[in-house]
Amino acid sequence: MAALPSSIHVHLLLPMYKDEPLSFNKPKFQYRAIVNKLDLAHKVVDEIPQPKAYAWNQLIQTHLSNNHPHNALSVYHGMMLRGIRPDHHTLPRVLTASRLCSNLAFGKQVHAHAFKFGFSSDLYVITALIELYGRLHAVETAKWVLDNAPTSNSVARTILAKLYLVDNKPHLAIEIFNQMLRLKADIDPVALVTAAGTCSLLKSLHQARKVHQIARECGLEFHLLVSNSLMKMYIDCDSLEEARSLFDAMPSRDLISWTEMIQGHVKNGGYNEALKLFRLMTKARIKPDSLTVTSILPACARVPAHKQGKELHAYLFRNGIDMNPTVQNAFMDMYVKSGFIELASNVFTSMVERDIISWTIMILGYSLHGQGAQGLGLFLEMEQDPSLEIDEFTYAAVLHACVTACRVDVGMSYFDRIKAPTVTHCVLMIALLARAGLFNDTRTFIKEHQIENKVEVLRALLDGCRIHQQVTMGKRIVEQLCELEPLNAENYVLLSNWYAENAKWDMVDKLKTTIKDMGLKPKRAYSWIEFRNKVHVFGTGDVSHPRSEMIHWKLQHLMKKMEGGGGDRPSSIFSFHDVDEERECILIGHCEMLAISFGLISTRERTTVRVTKNLRVCGSCHDFTKAISKIVQREIIIKDPNCFHHFKNGHCSCGDLW
Repeated sequence: MAALPSSIHVHLLLPMYKDEPLSFNKPKFQYRAIVNKLDLAHKVVDEIPQPKAYAWNQLIQTHLSNNHPHNALSVYHGMMLRGIRPDHHTLPRVLTASRLCSNLAFGKQVHAHAFKFGFSSDLYVITALIELYGRLHAVETAKWVLDNAPTSNSVARTILAKLYLVDNKPHLAIEIFNQMLRLKADIDPVALVTAAGTCSLLKSLHQARKVHQIARECGLEFHLLVSNSLMKMYIDCDSLEEARSLFDAMPSRDLISWTEMIQGHVKNGGYNEALKLFRLMTKARIKPDSLTVTSILPACARVPAHKQGKELHAYLFRNGIDMNPTVQNAFMDMYVKSGFIELASNVFTSMVERDIISWTIMILGYSLHGQGAQGLGLFLEMEQDPSLEIDEFTYAAVLHACVTACRVDVGMSYFDRIKAPTVTHCVLMIALLARAGLFNDTRTFIKEHQIENKVEVLRALLDGCRIHQQVTMGKRIVEQLCELEPLNAENYVLLSNWYAENAKWDMVDKLKTTIKDMGLKPKRAYSWIEFRNKVHVFGTGDVSHPRSEMIHWKLQHLMKKMEGGGGDRPSSIFSFHDVDEERECILIGHCEMLAISFGLISTRERTTVRVTKNLRVCGSCHDFTKAISKIVQREIIIKDPNCFHHFKNGHCSCGDLW
């Protein structure tokens, strides 16, 4: 072995391959080039009179490890110029460097070198070639390499299957897996993970169960990587039960296992079960990361679950879990959707770094809570930051704020800035113009953008008709909705309500018969409120609650305190649920009133009462709640599908344009 320069210390001399023991008796003695000493390593190699491939391989690998693939190619080029013959470790690394540099031409030259130096049948070279061509040329070229290789193994086939997934061809990827089974090839965890990912894209429960069975037969069902992939596969194939069964059977679980299962329950609306899993995970002393937190927060983004959201926020602070912008955005979104706009604002204010998502959530949040003017002010502040690129979602949020604030001029100005307006942007403009009563401008806008037959547009226009009592126009819109969506029960309910409001009871009966004959099921109104970790649900005229007598007494007492017994009822023509059930029921029997009364008799004075309704707040209840908020000196918040109504001191945040 050639003498080494005296300046090289032993601590720089390490074996190149982890599976080869350090030996001073072999020429396979390597230099471990530390990142900040690469120049020295190059010098060492250059000073060796007849360096073998091992030293060059070390330099190539070091550059790859430090994400400098171009330098790796330069080392290989220098190696060729000095006439150093590469070995079977050299070419796969150089092919990897070519792929990372997107240098297909260089990769093809290395492919030729593989033939020249007799490495064309080396499995490592073959797999590197498959990945090179699959990533830079075409997956079919990669398949050609595999088909024409003198030998192959499961690794090569799995890589090809992965390439098919990247190319969005899952049906070909699963065929590769099935081919491996027919050839009785060794099935390793990576192959199973790839097959599970393929089933996820195919949404094929049949194939998913087959992959699971293969995992059992190979004894890899409870290999952690495989189990997690199988669990996700079942969730993606809409079989939460099988995913949960596997999760429960796993002898050991990591953070990914818990996060996947939590995500699955949230995806399927199982919010309470997701929260239960999160508590079990923390009891198992598994520390959540940002992905886990953002996965569970949608389960807290409901009025009844606000306590869990607050507890989770406190848990993160106590345990020093990273509050990066993604997590903070998720908390803001949770607070907005669960009715705590002030807490969302506190999170926003405390953020050191804000991205476009942060601003968008807060602008829309203010709008949903009836504070459109504040949302517009926030947008003006955001525009001062040149690093933020306003996207379609931010423009949608600011247009929503314009609708809430009823700022037509500002809304038109912002709409004109949007390069490619979407239907969502157009619907918001229709809502803005219709709410302002500018129906001629609305018709012109609809014609200009050719969106006459968009259901969302018609519903936004109908909202304006409800506010401004445009009864004739509203009826025409409802009839058009019935034509566009003949199987949507809500449209027939709208028409039935119109006839009921105009005392055309024969038509009401006829429409009810039509709805029944078509097998359609109109939505019924429900409201619910959380108290002591239990959700109490009320329907219209509900007397089933254990405290029903006290609930009705409280409402009657409040009614007596109101001059005129609550005032005239606003028109319910364009309600999306059958108003007959509310018409036939006295006001204090309406579901939101029952929920509010329960909140008043169950909580302390000055406590905010928070209610959720599945349909639009009843007009009479809206006015009654305003009066109640003044009488009892409490804030009452009702969340319906459109927005949050903050009732305080006889006023509502929606400005009565709900």
